[in-house]
Formats: sequence, structure tokens, C-alpha cells
Amino acid sequence: MKFIKDATWAYKKWQTGEDVIFVDCRFDLKDPLKGKQEFETDHLPGAVYFDLDQDLSSEVRSTGGRHPLPDIKQFVQKVQNAGISNDTTVIAYDQGHPFASRFCWLMTYLGHEKTYVINRGYQEWVDQGYPTETETKAKEKGDFQPTIQTNLAVNQQYVKENRTNPNTALIDSRSFERYAGNREPIDAKAGHIPGAEHYDWVNLFTEKGYWKESSDLKKHFEGLVNYEEIIVYCGSGVTATPNVIGLWEAQLPNVKLYVGSWSDWISNPANPIETTT
Repeated sequence: MKFIKDATWAYKKWQTGEDVIFVDCRFDLKDPLKGKQEFETDHLPGAVYFDLDQDLSSEVRSTGGRHPLPDIKQFVQKVQNAGISNDTTVIAYDQGHPFASRFCWLMTYLGHEKTYVINRGYQEWVDQGYPTETETKAKEKGDFQPTIQTNLAVNQQYVKENRTNPNTALIDSRSFERYAGNREPIDAKAGHIPGAEHYDWVNLFTEKGYWKESSDLKKHFEGLVNYEEIIVYCGSGVTATPNVIGLWEAQLPNVKLYVGSWSDWISNPANPIETTT
């Protein structure tokens, strides 16, 4: 798999002494301070912490969703301060999958070609008996320079203009009850963007929390192979990113993230909403 790597691969890569940086993306939507606290307790050797709210997103506004893209200049500075350059091997992890996936997608969006996610994250590293540490060390500043891949992200207007295009698939990554409009625990309105198909992001993983193999992902997404474009959304552009990476691993072309996602879509009262009975 191209973006998803097992802990043994990550450990061996780190042991080589090459330019490797671990990025800790642990986060809890219900307890925003928990991830940083876990990082301070212990983390992979030399890891730097990237916070979903503070680093991987920008301030919430009236539109743009609950997790807008970070200010690119500030994010690049954070990346450089983490010691990352364009040729650095960057290995992200979390305690599950969506937050490291968000980081991986964001780095890929900025043109970094060597960013990966550890399969099953921090827990797999620990279960394999690989070392962790508690201290944090200052990094020599990297010189990462972004080249934004504009084809990887779309906004609300783009979705409006293309959601009925027969060559475009629109997929909703949330749970079925949220997609159907039966229950909405977070956002002000329930339902989904009309025409969207349902692909819950959690179905990319085995019962033990591993990513499914590429062959299984291809089978999972086989209903999308004939589309020329696939737009992926969720509630706020976070849990959609595992679906984006899963689609990449399944080798489907022209996959785009609707960054603002459902929370952005419903910020416009004129936008239509669909429910499923």
C-alpha cells in the first residue's frame, strides 16, 4: 500500500538513520486536550505533535465548516519547525485513523510526496514492543516548500455545480444514521447532500482496527470505478480523509475532498437536503 504502512516498516525506516520524522496526531473530539496529554505521557521517538483544532484546522467562521483548512503559511511554518523538508519521510499516527489521515491528506495537498500513516497507529507500535519516549527535543528547522495540489480539494460552490453530473460520484463518509437523517448529534441539520452515496469511513477497517488490504478496498469501492470524479465529504472534513486515502489505495482516480463538508453545506439555508427513510 502506498500511504498506509505497518509499524515494522516505520520502525525499520527510523532505525536507518535517514531523515524520518514521526508526527503524533492523537486527538479526541469529546476531549480536545486529551491527545496532547497522551503525547506528553509518551510518544514515538522524536515525534512532534500536531493538534486537530490548533494545527490541522483554522478558526471556525460562519461558513467553511467546523474544521476549515489551516492557514497555509502558518501550517507550513509549523511543518518546517518540526524539521520537515520536501525529502523528509514523514510518518503520522494517532490512536485510530481519521486524524493521522487528515494530516496525511493535508501534506499530500501541499505537495509532500513522502507522508505515510502507521496502520493501527500508536497502539500497533506499542504492541510490537517498539520504543517510546517522554521528552521532546528541539528540531533543526526544515525547508519544506509547498506546491498546492488544487485538484485535491473542492468548496461548496464546486459541489453545487457538479453534484448532479453523471460522471461525478458524491460520497458521504458519516454513519448511516447521520446520512439518513435519523439522528444528528453534532450539526444543526440532519440528512445528506442530495445524490450522495453512503460509504461509512469505519468500514475501511478490520475488527482489530487495521486498514483492509488494497484488494479489499478495491472491492469495497467497486461501485465507483466508472466515475470520472469522486467527491468525498463527512461532517467537517476529518473522517472523510480515510475514505480519500482508501480510494487512493484502491487506485481510483480524481478523488477530491469537500473540505467544509456537511457543516459547511448546511450553513447556506438555500442548499437542498435529503433524508432516507
